[in-house]
Amino acid sequence: MASQIKTGDFQNASELVRDALRLHEVYRHRVIEELRSEIAKGWDGETSKRSASDIAKAKAQKV
Repeated sequence: MASQIKTGDFQNASELVRDALRLHEVYRHRVIEELRSEIAKGWDGETSKRSASDIAKAKAQKV
């Protein structure tokens, strides 16, 4: 933090923290939107003829 304030990128620690929180919020919203998109693809995609139990059994056999 001190180096970023020293270089003049930020006037003080409070300004730096506010910017970091803003960037985190942008990142968080992007991740959530990507997850929603992937979930929608799953819901809209083809369905499997196998049951969840069949899939779990096949997975257990691979291990």
